[in-house]
Amino acid sequence: MGKVTGFKEISRQDRVYAPVAERVKHYREFIIPLKSEDVSYQGARCMDCGIPFCHQGCPVNNIIPDWNDLVYQGKWREALQVLHSTNNFPEFTGRICPAPCEAACTLNLTDEPVTIKTIECSIINKGWQEGWIEPQISSHRTGKRVAIVGSGPAGLACAQQLARAGHHVTVFEKSDRIGGLLRYGIPDFKLEKFLIDRRMAQMQAEGVIFRPNSQVGGKVAVQKLVAEYDAIVLAGGAEKSRDLAIPGRELKGIYLAMEFLPQQNRRVAGDNLPAEISLTATGKHVVVIGGGDTGSDCIGTSIRQGAASVTQLEILPKPPEKENKELTWPNWPNKLRSSSSHEEGCYRREWSVSTKALLGENGQSKKLIVVRVDWKQDQKGQWMMSEVPDSEFELPADLVLLAMGFVQPVREGMLTELGVELDVRGNVKADTNDYRTSLDKVFTAGDMRRGQSLVVWAIREGRQAARAVDEYLMGASELPR
Repeated sequence: MGKVTGFKEISRQDRVYAPVAERVKHYREFIIPLKSEDVSYQGARCMDCGIPFCHQGCPVNNIIPDWNDLVYQGKWREALQVLHSTNNFPEFTGRICPAPCEAACTLNLTDEPVTIKTIECSIINKGWQEGWIEPQISSHRTGKRVAIVGSGPAGLACAQQLARAGHHVTVFEKSDRIGGLLRYGIPDFKLEKFLIDRRMAQMQAEGVIFRPNSQVGGKVAVQKLVAEYDAIVLAGGAEKSRDLAIPGRELKGIYLAMEFLPQQNRRVAGDNLPAEISLTATGKHVVVIGGGDTGSDCIGTSIRQGAASVTQLEILPKPPEKENKELTWPNWPNKLRSSSSHEEGCYRREWSVSTKALLGENGQSKKLIVVRVDWKQDQKGQWMMSEVPDSEFELPADLVLLAMGFVQPVREGMLTELGVELDVRGNVKADTNDYRTSLDKVFTAGDMRRGQSLVVWAIREGRQAARAVDEYLMGASELPR
């Protein structure tokens, strides 16, 4: 603990955003970082609690008090080593993680948690700027070959750990670029893609082979991997989106979020999309159905494309403005959260509404019919939804984006051909001890195993699966869990 009274003497100071009028004109990141000395002061606020609840809140179990103290002391390189000991990609989590560690911070009891996420991002940014981050090339090779299917955060973390253990690792990705949803699901204004490319270069130097445009179960036969590799890790994500079965679903103008968002990422990357498949919100009244992060990403993208208006709908009740700390801390609380995209011009946010139908003209969506709903618990304590009588209303809807989450991995192709066992939710069945599927030498990690989740959880599972694979191949492993 660098400064015993730091939490009393120093106020919480966090990164800020560039002005809305400026940032909506481009797709670059717009967070204004703190100066190094200010970050050091924020590190001094950490109390180094006897029970560091931030560890509990962090899925990768970052050793947060240690690197907070090192930053306060100006020992940035040592802080980077501690940070990398638990997290392969802090530049990702330092930008897009919702920071459950901060919710669990003891100082959050007074709504002034340590700025853990900002400190994390500052450490990794300085590490790259100073040239401290170099390939960690294994001093030996095991001769074992591992195939990773999917290049999202779980697949990348697993691949890097196994390469550093000396295995020959190949990552198969169905898209034309590596990164999974990091590449084509998260907008560039939240995560610029050079961050992925930079890590790819490091991993290639460490021996990882990347094979984009290689859909397993399509261009690449599943049985070919089974025959040629000593172990296979399924890390393809939970990509089957939740759809909306309402009258008018067949109209033009209603799309899944993952049909809309990747297109803008491709434009930013320099791709030219054919006019007949190009989707934009320019000049349109946009309705985003779904109140989570994906919905927020649709809002920010639509605003940058010049939407006439943007409305967001959520079927669940509006969360409380402030959580009851006595009931929720140190767990992740249910409370109202507004993202930077909401601040940029979300015209209207509605809670406790259900969509009834789409109305159109000449095959094109024009209006959305919605109804207000009420939530009450039945005698068994289950929450039940009912429509509020005479509460229907209309919204202009030239473009409707479905951002209601993901239900399970895509079964067609690889999973069907493998015949791997699924759990009751349709995910690939495996536990978190050995990450083994029902098939010999086939493992799984990330959203494909646990369902839709956070990037930080995917990194955790990728790292743990790597250790399990290493133990399977070698009989023992020195990789951390």
